[in-house]
Amino acid sequence: MSAATGAVIDARNGQAARREHILDAAEACFVRNGFHRTTMQDLAREASMSPGNIYRYFDSKEAVVLGLAERDRERGAVLVEAMERAGDKRAVLMGVLARFFLDITREAAILRLDVWAESTRNPAIGTMVEHGDEDGRTWLIEMFDAIKTSPDCDSAALFDAVAPLMKGIIVSRALSAEYDAGPAVAQLQAVIDAGLSGPFPLPRLDLETGR
Repeated sequence: MSAATGAVIDARNGQAARREHILDAAEACFVRNGFHRTTMQDLAREASMSPGNIYRYFDSKEAVVLGLAERDRERGAVLVEAMERAGDKRAVLMGVLARFFLDITREAAILRLDVWAESTRNPAIGTMVEHGDEDGRTWLIEMFDAIKTSPDCDSAALFDAVAPLMKGIIVSRALSAEYDAGPAVAQLQAVIDAGLSGPFPLPRLDLETGR
């Protein structure tokens, strides 16, 4: 490798490290102050950088959030790839769910809630959240299709059943420092097991009340 090539690689590595440093600082600011109240100047102070340097990597707060989301996706892909090498698809699915929901920090959960809230008033963030949710939905439905044990399993309906449980774990983790996700994760896995082996029972309709 030539000296020039080595210099280019070093420069790229340095840029990547600074970008990661800014994302770490942004995460700390968003958790402490909320997305809406945090300014780019706040990010600069947290990162011990000038605002001008921050803008070299991210041109807006929205771009920072997009960077955080992309980093989360990359980390998730690495986790899935590592687990796929170690087990079958069912073990991968249950392992990924357990690792994510048991290991998520309160800070990460708080940040997720703040981004969800911001998505209701910021179109750029809303689009990002929508795309992220759709990616997760697609992956889970494809996994359900791959590992279901009954032709009666409706993978899309199964996702609709477990999506509120998954969001509920994140909300509960954000709201309580003492929250133990273990029982909720076990319930989530049990619901998935039941759905993979057949259709969910339809709720009975009371003809008098209409409920």
